[in-house]
Amino acid sequence: MDIGVISVRYARALLKSATDAKIEDAVYAEMQQLAKSYAEVPQLRFTIDNPMLSKDKKEALMLTAVGTEPSKLVKAFIQLVLKEDREGVMQFIANSYVTLYRQQKNVIRGRLITAAQVSPATEQKMRQMVESKTNGTVEFETEVNPDIIGGFILEYDSYRMDASVKAKLNSILTQLRK
Repeated sequence: MDIGVISVRYARALLKSATDAKIEDAVYAEMQQLAKSYAEVPQLRFTIDNPMLSKDKKEALMLTAVGTEPSKLVKAFIQLVLKEDREGVMQFIANSYVTLYRQQKNVIRGRLITAAQVSPATEQKMRQMVESKTNGTVEFETEVNPDIIGGFILEYDSYRMDASVKAKLNSILTQLRK
């Protein structure tokens, strides 16, 4: 069976259980943290995939990777994954849950890149603009990149608006070279 199919099936089951228990937001945060742990600590995956490591130790590792005190549902889910010998796809299950949750709740990821730190009011205005265009909730991430000189770059879904000074200067330079 395909890893993608397996991970999506488990993630759907977890999302349905979490939605029924009305804790899908908490489980979303836990699955985000688990996916982040896998991304930031590559040794975690190799350790979890180690057949010599006992199921108890794998469970303890995964629960630690979830972060703070995991919900009862996530604990039971991790035990189920281990019981079914699917711990090798846990990283994909966590990522699939995050994706399915965002689809269900119409959550859009957005990113604002500026040359200098922006005020919370400016960030909120940009968030509201994206939310009004997408009719969804936006998870907004801001980043400071002095290389763009000034202005901003706004990204969400497949949309990218580059209003940076660097882009304008490059455009003028390209026109002058013609």
